Amino acid sequence: MTEPTRTRSQDAEDREDIGTNTSVNATFGDVVAARFDRRDLLRGLLGVGAIAAVVTPRALAAGSARAADGAAASPFPFKEIAAGSDERHHVAEGHDADVLIRWGDPVLHGAPAFDPRNQSAAAQGQQFGYNNDFVGYFPMPGAADPAAHGLLVVNHEYTNEELMFPGLGRQDLKSVAFAGMNAELVGIEMAAHGGSVIEVRKTGGKWAVVPNSPYARRITATTPMTLTGPAAGSERMKTKADPEGRRVLGMINNCAGGTTPWGTWLTCEENINYYFSGKLAEDAPEAKNHKRLGIPGNAYAWGRFDPRFDVGTEPNEANRFDWVVEIDPFDPASVPKKRTAMGRFKHEGAAGIVSKGGRYVVYQGDDQRFDYVYKFVTEDAVAADASANRDILDRGTLHVARFDKDGRGTWLPLIFGQGPLVPENGFASQADVLIQTRLAADAVGATKMDRPEDVEANPKTGKVYVMLTNNASRKPEQADAANPRGDNRFGHIVELTPDDGDHAARGFAWEILVRCGDPSIAAVGATFSSATTKDGWFGMPDNCAVDAQGRLWVATDGNSASRTGRNDGIWGLETEGAGRGTAKHFFRVPNGAEMCGPYFTPDDATFFVAVQHPGEADEDDPNAKPATFEAPSTRWPDFDPSMPPRPAVIAITRRGGGRVGS
Repeated sequence: MTEPTRTRSQDAEDREDIGTNTSVNATFGDVVAARFDRRDLLRGLLGVGAIAAVVTPRALAAGSARAADGAAASPFPFKEIAAGSDERHHVAEGHDADVLIRWGDPVLHGAPAFDPRNQSAAAQGQQFGYNNDFVGYFPMPGAADPAAHGLLVVNHEYTNEELMFPGLGRQDLKSVAFAGMNAELVGIEMAAHGGSVIEVRKTGGKWAVVPNSPYARRITATTPMTLTGPAAGSERMKTKADPEGRRVLGMINNCAGGTTPWGTWLTCEENINYYFSGKLAEDAPEAKNHKRLGIPGNAYAWGRFDPRFDVGTEPNEANRFDWVVEIDPFDPASVPKKRTAMGRFKHEGAAGIVSKGGRYVVYQGDDQRFDYVYKFVTEDAVAADASANRDILDRGTLHVARFDKDGRGTWLPLIFGQGPLVPENGFASQADVLIQTRLAADAVGATKMDRPEDVEANPKTGKVYVMLTNNASRKPEQADAANPRGDNRFGHIVELTPDDGDHAARGFAWEILVRCGDPSIAAVGATFSSATTKDGWFGMPDNCAVDAQGRLWVATDGNSASRTGRNDGIWGLETEGAGRGTAKHFFRVPNGAEMCGPYFTPDDATFFVAVQHPGEADEDDPNAKPATFEAPSTRWPDFDPSMPPRPAVIAITRRGGGRVGS
């Protein structure tokens, strides 16, 4: 029997392809199908037949509209790069893409040099962690140029032991059963999770990490944190180690995130189920809620060496993860706070915007097939004095989205005692509603989505963009004329318009901006503008960023030579005017990597992006060899035979200065 090519992270992605949502709520595909009737399709309402019926007509007509109006200049005038796959990264002509910091580089003062063959938990706890996802930038107070000197905050999502450790290979295979893992290796993994705070400065047009910065910090899977908000102190949060239910060690699987107007970092726990193992009795109090979150996931050996990750030993420990964590990056001694009022699910992002009335609204996706889109609205308005907002995220209302067939939608509040959220349905308090957010959203009738990831608001236009990565679990028999892809492998992007331009409003309008995939293959049903080139289309939208000009940039996760003929990367996507729905390829990652963390400095002169898990094998290529420490698909970014591939953050700038992408 040959060794599987797939890495643990790729197998974990497959497991997430199987939704844990067994509710009878409508899927987004059902809603889309109901929105467009057969008469519209037959009379060619959208101009390209039934295959295009899920996308706004403005996107489909964009190419011809732009051709007819030569004055309609693209907001993305850069020269597009070619789509493709190789072991290096590529950026649009006229730009530089410089590696800023890599896995193992020093973060704290006195951190040892990276030695991949002699790693230790103590060293990793002082060095830059693994698999960098979200990146956020905070201008340095009092800096001469706030866009050239600040703090960078970075999430470290998960670890790939087969690429990190020499001679180890895949450990989660049934035939291996973590035989090579030990307490020291697990300790290194724990130290490689969490996040990093680094001080950065641009000098002579080039960025560098400021060494020995007083702001430098590593946060790991064992950093003490506080639970706050309605679920803190709940019986379901209490453990043997924490009988008060208010203190927890660490954050794990931190994916996307956000930054707040009062200068804090919101980092989001996502697939925390992977880290828990053991067995829980079917009639145990937490059995139903754990199952809804896929706990235990049995993808790591942590439960063998730390009993809190064994659900049989400590069934409540998992309830203390899957939250949004708020961190003050300017105070390395501050205690991170898990804000339970914002809900518990597999968070992908926590991007916020101030509403018309001054309240803070945080949009969030639940990153699994057939799960939901959420928003949290604070009770209080954002104060001018940043210190007054210190605990603003502990009070407010969590909502989940219902999409209706008429192109309207409603944000449904998740409040104990309202509607079905009552004791007879398993909700005895607001703490219960929040600890089992998914079950609460099931109960109120939210719309099942095709794997919601990043959700970002555009301050320039008031629109909100929802990245729906894919849903390979949609069965062929569920396809219909208006939703022809029974196997939605390429995903799509939904645009929301809040009522009265108020992000705190309960109602919104929706439409699909683009449906992703190769437009040249009719059966795929992609709906990019006809002005999009063969290099410009993409699949699997994941993270996104809106720059100071209001331009939307999309990062992808899941493209490969075998799947789409291109590696993941960044695309500029037009959302307004004659060019609506036109995508343009700007940056490409090396083999095996995922594109993450797009974030701009305030002047748009620097675009920070994150490249994670470089070196993985092409999961869709049956002839690809398994990727290991000794034989990765690339040795990016060092290309040194003695070095493994290293996840890294890149700073993209325009040669000669100016706005990136211009």
